[in-house]
Amino acid sequence: MASMIVISTTAVPDHVRGALTRWLIEPAPGLYVGTVSARVRDELWSALGACIADGAAVCLHPAENEQGFTIRTVGERRRHVADFDGLQLVRFLPEVPVQP
Repeated sequence: MASMIVISTTAVPDHVRGALTRWLIEPAPGLYVGTVSARVRDELWSALGACIADGAAVCLHPAENEQGFTIRTVGERRRHVADFDGLQLVRFLPEVPVQP
């Protein structure tokens, strides 16, 4: 059964953006929304993870858990998803000071 997904990307290669727009719409730069099957969602996520380069991406999709959705991330980000007794929460890593 198809379900709605949301993917947010940062600094991904143009060919990845093009691949995502084959299945999803892009209502704002780097934000993709659509209704696809679980198989298509997983294939898109695998392709995105393989080509992410220096970028980052977040995917939210429905799941049968307490929150009603699952968060997936790929790439280096300051925000990380942490599991606390089945709840997915976002934690921030400390900022790395720039060396002069």
